[in-house]
Amino acid sequence: MAKHPKDMSPEERQAFHERAESQILHYKYQKPEPNGRPKQNTWLVRRPKIQVLIQCVREGGENNLHYHTKSETSWMVLKGRAIFHGLGDKVIADIGPMEGVNLPGGVRYRFSKVGDEDLEILQMVSVEDDGDGESERINLEAHKEWMVEGHLTKY
Repeated sequence: MAKHPKDMSPEERQAFHERAESQILHYKYQKPEPNGRPKQNTWLVRRPKIQVLIQCVREGGENNLHYHTKSETSWMVLKGRAIFHGLGDKVIADIGPMEGVNLPGGVRYRFSKVGDEDLEILQMVSVEDDGDGESERINLEAHKEWMVEGHLTKY
């Protein structure tokens, strides 16, 4: 177990801060040009304990009912409107610009854009590090045709 900074010598504390400061990340979002897929992800941060990305959802880019193990996700609409459904098509959240929803790991959900405008939605994922394997996405409904990556096709 790592020492708490208050229990470190001045030299250890300085090294602790320098290690952290050497990992500062700067990022900028620019809406991606359409590539023929109904959903495009722009990764801003991909770290072991946190992931931040913006999903640009176009017509047909809705996802299927699924859940995540060992992660908690916050969503915030930047542009457009999203509706989140749970089991039995229950509405979990209907959110517009600068509104969000937080979903603890294990919540069964799907979401889609509402209206004609593209949906740009910020996704912030906090990954639980319990030393017992990685977080997984588990599908409860058939995945959509555009979902080709392996992590999107697990049941």
